[in-house]
Amino acid sequence: MSTTGATADPPPSPGREDPLAALGKLPGVAESVESVRKAVDRVYGHRIMRRRSTEITAEAALRGSRGSAALAGADWALEEVRRRTDFSGDDEARVVGAALRLTAEAGQLLSIWRQSPLRVLARLHLVAAAGGEDARVGRPRQDGEPVDEPLVGLPLPGAAEVSARLEGLSQLIVAGSSAPALVSAAVVHGELLALRPFGSHNGLVARAAERLVLIGSGLDPKAICPAEVGHAELGRADYVAALEGYVSGTPEGMSAWITHCGRAVELGARESTAVCEALQRGAA
Repeated sequence: MSTTGATADPPPSPGREDPLAALGKLPGVAESVESVRKAVDRVYGHRIMRRRSTEITAEAALRGSRGSAALAGADWALEEVRRRTDFSGDDEARVVGAALRLTAEAGQLLSIWRQSPLRVLARLHLVAAAGGEDARVGRPRQDGEPVDEPLVGLPLPGAAEVSARLEGLSQLIVAGSSAPALVSAAVVHGELLALRPFGSHNGLVARAAERLVLIGSGLDPKAICPAEVGHAELGRADYVAALEGYVSGTPEGMSAWITHCGRAVELGARESTAVCEALQRGAA
């Protein structure tokens, strides 16, 4: 069964420009899309998936959360994440807790995402911040408000630019695209990281939004190919370097970012394949 050929996005309206589709034609992107398709199909075709897919999904969620938290500076061992029940003790624990909450929440927001992506992003930030009493939680930042995102040191867009680009991103999502799911997911992820629209947790929210697109598009409907695992495995330096390519806006830079995200999905698929193999051997 091919999972990546499916898409939940309707085709763009006749006569409407589809900017994401053009990104799919950049050098190296089509090859990355095809490589991702094969990797995802392999794990979906594993015999364990026919009877234990729920366990694979749960394990992928845990490993994806750990990977996203690692990129945010809380690089815990998987077993520590699995064992811990209290995530309120210190800054790293709170980051891991936020990542776990976001992964759990993302699946509940699929039906809203295509109609109101900005509402979903606000909800994701609220969840990451665990509610919080700060008036900045759950809304885009205003000029002069600080941003806590130590991983990304790129110039910070002003509030007016953030608002305009978020609205543009929302319109793209609502309108749909004929672009491959990988392209759409990479653009959502990259745009949110470039903008850092919230005062905190932007990386966690961006990676949760990428997950939403990958699931909702039909590329990974059971959420078993955690791109966050791949992003963490590729490392923070490569992650930031690829993001700089996205921010540059050049064809080469955009291609580098999309293919980086593709490699991350492939590594996530490989992780879940290993889990399938372990379950098959009775070792997990």
